[in-house]
This record gives sequence, structure tokens and C-alpha cells, in this order.
Amino acid sequence: MKTTALKLYGKNDLRLETFELPEIKDDEILAKVVSDSLCMSSYKATIQGADHKRVPDNVAEKPIIIGHEFCGEFVKIGAKWANDYKVGDKFVVQPSMNYKGSLDAPGYSFSYYGGDATYIIIPAVAIELGCVLPYFGKSFFYGSLGEPMSCIVGGFHANYHHRKQGYYDHVMGIKEGGYAAILAGVGPMGLGAIDYAIHNPRKPKMLVVTDISKDRLARAKEILPVEDAAKNGVKLVYVDTSDIADPVAYLKELADGNSYDDVFVFAPVKPVVEMGDKLLAKDGCLNFFAGPTNPQFTAEFNFYNVHYATTHIVGTSGGNTDDLKESLKMMESKQINPAAMITHVGGLDSAAEATKNLPNIPGGKKLIYTHISMPLTAIADFEELGKTDPVFARLDQIVKDHNGLWNDEAEEYLLKNATALSI
Repeated sequence: MKTTALKLYGKNDLRLETFELPEIKDDEILAKVVSDSLCMSSYKATIQGADHKRVPDNVAEKPIIIGHEFCGEFVKIGAKWANDYKVGDKFVVQPSMNYKGSLDAPGYSFSYYGGDATYIIIPAVAIELGCVLPYFGKSFFYGSLGEPMSCIVGGFHANYHHRKQGYYDHVMGIKEGGYAAILAGVGPMGLGAIDYAIHNPRKPKMLVVTDISKDRLARAKEILPVEDAAKNGVKLVYVDTSDIADPVAYLKELADGNSYDDVFVFAPVKPVVEMGDKLLAKDGCLNFFAGPTNPQFTAEFNFYNVHYATTHIVGTSGGNTDDLKESLKMMESKQINPAAMITHVGGLDSAAEATKNLPNIPGGKKLIYTHISMPLTAIADFEELGKTDPVFARLDQIVKDHNGLWNDEAEEYLLKNATALSI
């Protein structure tokens, strides 16, 4: 079967190519990819090429398919898996396979296994390790958001606190009924974190979310209202810290004079990290969630408090398979709605330039539908484009009917009416 895929040959060398896939083996699966959400990690792999830890040294000779946040459906099942999977079923993948200590992963390491492609071959190793998961949601884009949501879930599970003073065993997860803060928290991943914080079983009693953009904060309030959080037992407060002389004192005052049990830092910015440290309560945990591109990134941390107040720090990069399963379950049951992460939609022919320029494109997640041809387009631009294009006019109306969010109906309409990919 022919596939069209975006392949990485080296640093900033992405090529959209059509080629023949080999016949699958008995322990492999042929699959159709429908959607892939672009990740900053793919940008890092693109600019680093073979220097990236997950990209093979011989990528110039054996290029890999980029993209790891994808969702699709099975086309042909190898004989070994005939009783485990069915043609037509939807699936998502866990990229971090951790096979024998290697960093091999779809989107980084495989010639036939990645998200920015029309058809792929899922290798035996991914299936045997339980990294190919059934997905029962209606729309493919939610499946593509399962991996980024699992990173958030993993971050919340990675936080820890001591069971009791004088004991060394840890209680994993955020402090239930405690004070929590998400700093620089209304970007796409921050919105997912707010959603999860107020809907997962282990909730704080108060969640403070900061940012320095009035527009982003206003949009966050529309998508995740404080009233809805209150119904779930969480006092949610949004704070613009740009005009506050002493944000640490202000945030502690908001928490009735208390410091914070859990602080999540969603931007690799030195002052933000240091503000998070200053907010920590006794036995408080700071989660440095944002991945810096600078390998020399540093910030000050109060080691007096580490010694006398047992404050501590964790860092998480990605979620595990259990985190992904939890994310999918919560999406399928509509407990969380990560659609707020998506700000742009495009076809496979827009994926190369979008990936190479990802840090320079404003907004949140960029969603690629691999079987259509379409420039990467901001949802906010649908109205203007709709003045001359009836497809965008209809998409604009559908999105507006859903509070400005990408949704099931919009995906279904786009897949039926967009121009088919032709290379």
C-alpha cells in the first residue's frame, strides 16, 4: 500500500514523500492515521536531527516519520493479533515504549511508524509492550490529545508529600484538599491542567492560575469558569500578575495567608520558577512542567527551606501508559474536554512548515488531518476566510456553536468537505 508521510532526513530537513509500504509481517498491523497533534518535541527533533537522543544516527540514510500524538484506525491485522484487534477499530499510541532501556519511539525512530502519515505499519515491539491502545471516542482529534493530556496526568501523579512529619514514605499525587497553583498556566497545556485539576478524583480545595496576558486569562475564564470549578468543590482563581508589585505576597493573601502545597510551573522562565519556590508551604512540591530548550537553564531554589521545611521539586516529561489510559477514559466519559488546547487546523501538506516554525506560531496545539490538503489555519481566522470560502463559513458557525472550540461536528464536517490530499 502507498503512503504519504512527512519524513525527517536531518536537521531542518523534512520532506513530504509518497512511497510504498512493505507487506506487513504476522506480528505487525497496518493502520490508517487520521489526525496528529504537533508537539514541541517534534520541533526539537527537527532542529537537532541525528543529535536528538531519540533520532537514529543514520537518519540521513533511513529517514523517520515525524509525529507522535496520533489517532487512527486499523486497516489490516497481522495473524498474531487476529484475536486481539479488529479492522476499523480506533487506536492511539503510547510513544514512550522504554524498550530495553532504549529511547526508540514513533515520530522519532521508525521509518514506517509515525503520526504525520496517511498509512503506517505498527511494529511488533509497540504492540507487545502494550503501547497500542483501543480508543472508543467519537472523534479522532481527542485521541490525538490523549498523549499531551497524559503528560498532565503524569505531572499530577508525580507530585508527592510526606505521609507524616518524621516519616520518610511518600504519598504520591497532589495534596488532596490543599492549596495548588499553576503559574503561567493559561497556555494550551495549562488549560488542560486546570481542567484535570478540577475534575480528577484528587482535587485541591483552592487552585490559583496565573498569567501575564489579559486576553488569555479572559479566554480561560470562558472555557473553564470559576462557577463550574466551584460545583466540583474547587475554588478557582485567575490572576494577572503583570501589574502586581509583589505577586508572591498577593498569592499568599489569596490563600488566606497560606503558602501552597503544590505549585506547577508551565513556563521555563527563571523568575516564574523562583516565584514558585517562594510560594511553597512546608512539605510543598514544585513541579517544573515546562521543558526548556536551553540545556543550561537554571534558577535559584531556597535550600534553607529544603532543609527545614522539606520543600522539594520534581520534573516530568511525558506520561506513562496508565496516564494515557486515564486521559482517554476521562475524555470518553466527557469528564474533561481538552479541545481548548487546539487553536489551528491543517492538512498533511502544511505539517512540514508548521513543525519547523512551531515556536513562532502563536496559540495552542496545531492539529493535522493527514488525508486532507489545507494550509495551517487558525480557528480565529475561520470567520474572515468564510467570507469567500463556504467550507470555512460553515466551520466558523460550528465552532461558534461550541464556545469557540474545535469539536466532533467540526471534525466530521471538515473530513467530509475538505480537499483530499494529493501529492
